Amino acid sequence: MLKIFDTTLRDGEQSPGCSMNLQEKIEVARRLESLRVDVIEAGFAVASPDDFEAVRAVAEAVGDITVASLARAVKNDIDKAREALKNAKKPRIHLFLATAHIHMLHKLKMRPEEVLARAAEMTAYAKSLCDDVEFSAEDATRSDRSFLTEVYGAVIEAGATVVNVPDTVGYTTPQEMFDLITHLKNTVKGIGSVDIGVHCHNDLGLAVANTLAAVKAGVAQVECTLNGIGERAGNAALEELVLALRTRGDFYGVRTGIDTRQIYLASRTLSGIIGIAPAPNKPVVGANAFAHEAGIHQHGVMANRATYEIMRPEDIGIPSNKMVLGKHSGRHAFESRLAELGFSLSPDELERMFERFKELAGRKKIVADADIIALVGDKTLEFSDGYKYVRFVVNSGSTIPATAAIKLVRDGVEQEEASTGDGPIDAVFNAIDRIVKSDFTLTDYSLRSITEGEDALGEAIVKLKMGEVTATGRGLSTDIIEASIKAYLNGVNKLLLHKSG
Repeated sequence: MLKIFDTTLRDGEQSPGCSMNLQEKIEVARRLESLRVDVIEAGFAVASPDDFEAVRAVAEAVGDITVASLARAVKNDIDKAREALKNAKKPRIHLFLATAHIHMLHKLKMRPEEVLARAAEMTAYAKSLCDDVEFSAEDATRSDRSFLTEVYGAVIEAGATVVNVPDTVGYTTPQEMFDLITHLKNTVKGIGSVDIGVHCHNDLGLAVANTLAAVKAGVAQVECTLNGIGERAGNAALEELVLALRTRGDFYGVRTGIDTRQIYLASRTLSGIIGIAPAPNKPVVGANAFAHEAGIHQHGVMANRATYEIMRPEDIGIPSNKMVLGKHSGRHAFESRLAELGFSLSPDELERMFERFKELAGRKKIVADADIIALVGDKTLEFSDGYKYVRFVVNSGSTIPATAAIKLVRDGVEQEEASTGDGPIDAVFNAIDRIVKSDFTLTDYSLRSITEGEDALGEAIVKLKMGEVTATGRGLSTDIIEASIKAYLNGVNKLLLHKSG
């Protein structure tokens, strides 16, 4: 059984614009738990108090899953990682140290023999604190093979349970990866007693191909992220790897424990949180992944789906709307549909979601599964002590300046302001700024339709920056101005929460 090591919450979050707050990280971790990944890398505990808290919270939130924290090969990092993982049922310390000549010379300023000694010493120290220790040789694919062999042998002797082979800068090719894994299996002393893993970046668009080549060579673990997010061009995409192994099981001959029916929901949850949707032509989870426009393709699919579809939408949990929900649907029908979509909500959450469903159903004739998924994802936007809007009025036209008036409430205190702007959205954002009076900048704004039709639910995404801190805000409504207000306030509340915390 191939192990799936997910690093969405660590490497994935390092992707520009993909930062998440604590509540959002826990939401993603629960989606990963539903997916049945084997390992969740929850963060880099020593990096900041927020990272430490995220590792600690995820370790406590998930069940019988290995939770890892990244750590440099220094004692303080290792101590912080172990402390953050103290309540994890299955903790793992994930050490890394560069082994490529360019890193040793320019970044570490260490001789190879010093790197070798440090790797062994810190692995032994981590092992004294935690039974499960993974060692990654940073930039392994550009390292000298004989030195790499020596390092891996030393850390295995020191107690490592997993040795990981990162293609840190996405430089290698599938054949080179296959050859490297084969070489390590044949030359590293004690390699048969540990798991071999790979961690591939997508700088040349080869992350999934390189990872699959490593699988073919016999690795036991692959590291990946939802939607392929990560540093620079991203990481190997979990959904692509898992579906490739499932679809071409005849070639790869390995299985994973992933519940593929949870992939669509996990992908949508992540994209809703970070405000970055997969490209339409993204394999597996892109909007066009199962769309057919060419006439010959449409004819073939209608005759037999296998003519042009090597996967089924149902395999990844894309909803088929078997049940039509609308304003006359009751609580039982709504709760049943939530269960079919893979959601498990507390009684309080269910009550709030049903109220929102009824409100939406009053505006739309039919509430689609995509609407429900968006609504439930919307529960991560709640701030009990943040700003909420009471009402707004907007005036705009081709011959008059756009003006907006908005009333907000926070801690029971209502405030109202008006402003002008370059269009109704800008005007309402300016009015909010007058109330909030904080120094933040809008860096990005987007709007998209969740479903089709004139009464479609709209999703607004904003990105705000205050100093070095960025926040993604998300809002939903059939009214695009209301959706924009909700998104802006969501981002504002995140920044104010960070400032006060």
